[in-house]
Amino acid sequence: MAKCEVCGKGVTFGIKVSHSHRRTNKAFKPNVKRIKAVVNGTPKRVYVCSRCLRSGKVERA
Repeated sequence: MAKCEVCGKGVTFGIKVSHSHRRTNKAFKPNVKRIKAVVNGTPKRVYVCSRCLRSGKVERA
């Protein structure tokens, strides 16, 4: 679910570092919204990240 269907942005993994420099694993998830967009001329529900919505890569239905 946490994957943009336009640009393919998905979950990335890294290390969270606290103030005391303790390191723990962390998953960074993209800001994905489920919207109704026009795909091949028909409205369809797709998962799109907020950057693709903002930049106009998706035509909303």
